Amino acid sequence: MTKQPLDRQDAGTAHWQRNLAVCVFGSFTTVFAMTVLLPFLPLYVAQMGIQGHAAIVQWSGIVFGATFLAAGLTAPLWGRLGDRYGRKPMLVRASIGMAITMSLMGLTTNIWQLVTLRFLAGLSGGYSSGSTILVATQTPKARSGWALGLLASGIMAGNLLGPLIGGVLPHLIGIRETFFGAGGFIFVAFLASMFLLQEPPRLVHAEAKRPKASWADILGSKVVMAMLATGLLLMIANMSIEPIITVYVATLVDDPKRVTLTAGLVMSAAALGSIISASRLGKLADRIGHVTVITMALLVAGLLLLPQAFVTAGWQLIALRFAMGLALGGLLPCIAAVIRHNVPDHSAGQALGYSLSAQFAGQVVGPMIGGFIGGQIGVRSVFFGTCVLMFIGVVINWFVRNQLRHSHPHPQL
Repeated sequence: MTKQPLDRQDAGTAHWQRNLAVCVFGSFTTVFAMTVLLPFLPLYVAQMGIQGHAAIVQWSGIVFGATFLAAGLTAPLWGRLGDRYGRKPMLVRASIGMAITMSLMGLTTNIWQLVTLRFLAGLSGGYSSGSTILVATQTPKARSGWALGLLASGIMAGNLLGPLIGGVLPHLIGIRETFFGAGGFIFVAFLASMFLLQEPPRLVHAEAKRPKASWADILGSKVVMAMLATGLLLMIANMSIEPIITVYVATLVDDPKRVTLTAGLVMSAAALGSIISASRLGKLADRIGHVTVITMALLVAGLLLLPQAFVTAGWQLIALRFAMGLALGGLLPCIAAVIRHNVPDHSAGQALGYSLSAQFAGQVVGPMIGGFIGGQIGVRSVFFGTCVLMFIGVVINWFVRNQLRHSHPHPQL
């Protein structure tokens, strides 16, 4: 009676390395395809009949944010269904859903069709978040930080290369054809998920006997709640800077023609730093503790935000953003690892779903806060505000670290 669950768990983790490779590839593919539209999104919005600079900017924000809003609303649901029916069906569902909606975006004729399809992409998608849950639950706990860091590197690589390629493809093949190509690219991830992912069959009678995921298991844990708050604060801090980067760069660069290029380099620098450090910080966290790395990363990032408000040249901002990316690269994987270690197995997917919802909420709220503060108080004040958020995260995780030291004598957490 006691051996069967162990055998099933061993079967679930036997293919974790191949599953990790598929998840890294699929997450890179889907994120790349979803971000490839960023450079030409305002142009496509204008083709939908929207006129005027302010209206185009506003509708571009609505179109882009619709996906994050929908994804944040459904992340706990997909996590819970993954706990019940398996992770592979969730990834297959996400990849085929995103492939279809992305392809249909190339056929839209008005702005409401585009907003609706972006919203549906968020509802049906969530491949990278599903991959995070699968990797966190299948990878041996001793290597979870490294594995989640590697997955984060794949996601960040998609975020980095997507906009770069998106700036070239429309000139070569056209905007609508770029959507079709992105949909085909995601379809490759669907094929990999369908035929290469391995997951043990779920026994009906065993599933019926499994304890149900309860709110007390997830929201009753101070550690889990602290990780939700940390993810929310991190994404608000990161995304609040996005709307003002180009405006800020314009005050640092003499040649107006270099503004967009420099702004692109500033945004890419942080992503590149995260790609380089994610797996390394994850490996370090497996050795010295995930909460320790989270605390140190937030502290370093907070300190790096202060000089960003006083730079006098574009290269200085690029260097500081790169260093900040290095510091924050392993933070989200560590948050996922801490949650995974502090909830029962039957609640892991749902708990990680709540974590992803908190991060999506930060992605929606952050740009609004940054744009408001930058417009009302000043661009440089945004950096001070995000610095405060980072230090709040440091305090939260310092208390979590002390609590875990008393309840968990081993350094795994």
